[in-house]
Amino acid sequence: MIRTLRTLGRVTAVLALPLLTSLPAYAAVPDSLPAQAAPAADHVIFIGLDGFDYDYLGEVPTPNIDQLVKRGSVTESTGVMQSITNPSWSSIATGAWPERHLNTAYVYDPVSHSARGQERDLAVPTIAEAVRAQGGTVMSSQWFIVQNHGTAYGDPEGIYTQPGGDCSRRVEDIVKVIKGEPVKSGAIMVTAPKIPDLMAVYCDALDAIGHEGGDHDPRIPGALADLDAQIGRIVQATKDADIFGRTTFVITGDHGMTTFTKGFGTQVIDAIAKAGYKAELLGTGKTPMPDTDAVIVVGGIGSLHLVGAAKNDPQAVAKIKAALEATPHVSKVFDKAAQQAMHMSPRFGELVIEPEPGWSIGGDPAGGVAGRHGATTELHIPLVLSGAGVLPGVHPVDPHHVDIAPTIAALLGIQPPSGAQGRVLSESIRD
Repeated sequence: MIRTLRTLGRVTAVLALPLLTSLPAYAAVPDSLPAQAAPAADHVIFIGLDGFDYDYLGEVPTPNIDQLVKRGSVTESTGVMQSITNPSWSSIATGAWPERHLNTAYVYDPVSHSARGQERDLAVPTIAEAVRAQGGTVMSSQWFIVQNHGTAYGDPEGIYTQPGGDCSRRVEDIVKVIKGEPVKSGAIMVTAPKIPDLMAVYCDALDAIGHEGGDHDPRIPGALADLDAQIGRIVQATKDADIFGRTTFVITGDHGMTTFTKGFGTQVIDAIAKAGYKAELLGTGKTPMPDTDAVIVVGGIGSLHLVGAAKNDPQAVAKIKAALEATPHVSKVFDKAAQQAMHMSPRFGELVIEPEPGWSIGGDPAGGVAGRHGATTELHIPLVLSGAGVLPGVHPVDPHHVDIAPTIAALLGIQPPSGAQGRVLSESIRD
């Protein structure tokens, strides 16, 4: 069973975070950086587990992960705001905060006058693009954030596959590539010219279960046990291919999960109305009514954007902020200064509303209980570093999502993606 080291000061760290297309035209690596030392690893395998809440650790025996931890460490990593899937994976893949990579979910788009959901746009290169730009090869099994950002269908040196289904199907593609067997990449079968330098696999069972039943759903232990078994398959494949000793394993998630049983969207709208403004909860793709003063797009948190006559009105911002802060079940209201302190995307509205745990800025869940993320309460995720180049038992100090891509680059002996703002977790890596 996993035994972990928790990062100290995780709550205060939320507001004290450090400042920091298609293939193959990357321009991902600046020429001015010095050459790297010989690589610590020939291969890095990144295992991305959607909805991998830190508090899930220890719920069930995980012998395969435990064996990896003996050759490295497991600790708590801090994610990014908002703690939503695509922006979070974007920071992991690029090493950049949302303020720079600009992947933003559940906001109002003033150009289309409609609410946006999750998309895959990126303003900076990924670790996959950095590997490719420096002569390496990549394979991604459904880690979609690098599709067309270093990997693509039909590209043997940057294979992307999307088998769907459960984690075992996705792991099967990684295992086949390690064995030198062809995999289905889009509509064709593709064989990698060699075992790729960087391999990634994405599994989302924990997220699906968490959304359906919350972070204490009784199916979670079984899902963790299955994920551990799939990780064991990958490890065994590296042993069979005689690359285990030169392979680093990185396991983490995008965000955690919080159970909610009640919604209070109506109270939020009423509170803003009492302040003198008409607000509207806006679903993805929807446009506001002509007389709306403020739209709220909900994705765990609520992004509030002033529109119409209230647009660009600082008095309206102040009045609405005060009204929201006095509303029951509102935990925090982040103005633009607070958003910037957390390196959030500038595409959020004038205010961001965070609900208390147990509540949602929408309606009651259909089944009486559900799970959400997006808030500061879901920023805490396990991070496993193991294998080639990793110091056993030496935990990284206060790691963040943005540190993962630079650390992978350092392990492979290459320059990090050019937009990276994170640091190499050098305290946990061999010289």
